Amino acid sequence: MTDDELLKAIQKAGFLNEAAVNKLRRESLVSGKSIESLVYLGRQVDDRKLAELKSSILKVPYKRVDVDALDPVLLGIIPEETARTYETIPISKKDNLFVVGMVHPDDAKAQDALKFLARREHLNLGVYLISYGDWQEVLRKYSPFRSEIEKAVQSLDLKSGDSRRLVRLEEGGTGEEAPIIKIVASTLREAVGSRASDIHIEPQQSYLRVRFRIDGDLKETAVLPLELAQPVVSRVKVIASLKLDETRIPQDGRFRTRVFDRDIDFRVSTFPTPLGEKAAIRVLDPSTGLKDFEDLGLVYKNRELVMAGLEKPFGMVLVTGPTGSGKTTTIYAMLQKLNEERVNIVSLEDPVEYFVAGVNQSQVRPEIGYDFASGLRQILRQDPDILMVGEIRDSETANLAVQAALTGHVVLSTLHTNNAAGVIPRLIDMKIEPFLLPVSLSLMISQRLVGLLCRDCRTAEEAPPAVAKLIKKSVMELSEEIQSKYKEPYRTYRSAGCAKCKGKGVVGRGALFEAFQMSPALEEIISTGPTSQKILKEAKNQGMLTLRQDGVLKALDGKVSIEEVLRETEDN
Repeated sequence: MTDDELLKAIQKAGFLNEAAVNKLRRESLVSGKSIESLVYLGRQVDDRKLAELKSSILKVPYKRVDVDALDPVLLGIIPEETARTYETIPISKKDNLFVVGMVHPDDAKAQDALKFLARREHLNLGVYLISYGDWQEVLRKYSPFRSEIEKAVQSLDLKSGDSRRLVRLEEGGTGEEAPIIKIVASTLREAVGSRASDIHIEPQQSYLRVRFRIDGDLKETAVLPLELAQPVVSRVKVIASLKLDETRIPQDGRFRTRVFDRDIDFRVSTFPTPLGEKAAIRVLDPSTGLKDFEDLGLVYKNRELVMAGLEKPFGMVLVTGPTGSGKTTTIYAMLQKLNEERVNIVSLEDPVEYFVAGVNQSQVRPEIGYDFASGLRQILRQDPDILMVGEIRDSETANLAVQAALTGHVVLSTLHTNNAAGVIPRLIDMKIEPFLLPVSLSLMISQRLVGLLCRDCRTAEEAPPAVAKLIKKSVMELSEEIQSKYKEPYRTYRSAGCAKCKGKGVVGRGALFEAFQMSPALEEIISTGPTSQKILKEAKNQGMLTLRQDGVLKALDGKVSIEEVLRETEDN
């Protein structure tokens, strides 16, 4: 049943007049919210009467849900993510009959999701139509975070346009129970508990949106009244030591706090928009952001090359990939592997994301003239053995990094290129003399991030013919040892979602890698005019495992989805 059909039914039933219906339609278009959610929030129509109206039209029986009597064990059958996505909840289970409630029982995708869950649990399925309000009430049992936020908002007794009082409350609230303070604290805790990498607090035209980035994707986590936009962002600015009275320009800050008995760093960036200040908060949780070298996922030839590159006494090891591809995580893992008492490791970062015991870390500050280039000059006076430069961004930094490698230092850094073969052309484009590269550049690595399949709900299936053909092409280019391990028919995996992965089918993200090293043949290519095609050919001659091949092998091992691998990598 579409929103337009529902509006017509509401008007025909006499619940609202034409003017009110047209207003609802406009609000839905502007906010992107469904008609039922707006009716529920606005209390214009009793949502249970609305559900009864839908029941008579769709010929699906309506049931009023007794939320307090709901068995919490049932929540484990329908994961929270599934309940939210398809607006469905468990109602009861007796013997092998599992009864569910659906806000949209005519939604084909929701039907398929529930049928899958019922088959997996070996249950027969019964369906009732439920009201939007009852669905919302049951969702609160899944997530205490939303209940905390709602209680804090209700305690403010908001009135339209009354935002000045809220600012005073926020500024004067010193106790943990102050509502604005509680909203921000609950949001930070929920982000850490959800393993979110970023929090976005964004004023919209009619509400304040809070989104978390989890496993690379942004998801709306909470919707707050628009009156809270300024107070909430102000609270974030207070704890990040930013200027409260400066709202015209972006500001950057940082703070550390204890969440779930561990120290978590939060990096804050505010950004002015016509609707008010937006805040983006990077969650720097060492338990998720710092990985051991063994946990990176380097396998076969890639692992051999990286191990060999890190054991060399000098030379540059460059990690490449787009923004958000996990380069920093890889660099930190390498640092921890090299971190021994006998070596002096010094880093230049912008900013320092994680603190590593035993590593001398320094944050560059370009606004006072302390950038990567000037910092590199000073680092060489610190008697370093290993240098880590957060990113090579310009010609001056590139030249200094090359000089450091030439003078007997191991240099770890990142570079923005599409693949490992693009490193050499990029450095030459940054005015590095080609004859310096063979003696200074040791190893080139490229990577991408993809979702890791949930091991509890993944299932194997035979690859479709078109996919099997692509898999075979990748596998047949590899060594005989690898070919003997992965034979036809090829089986790939998919995860439909379960309670452990909260219905998403993925648990965290892992990297796909490709790596190759400097060689006499590559030196010859550099001296005669390097191109990405020539370099890639030499890399394959070395037996390089490409991003696509690494992904295919991990898909055959059941670690990642073959569809995502094919989408995120190129066939070189």
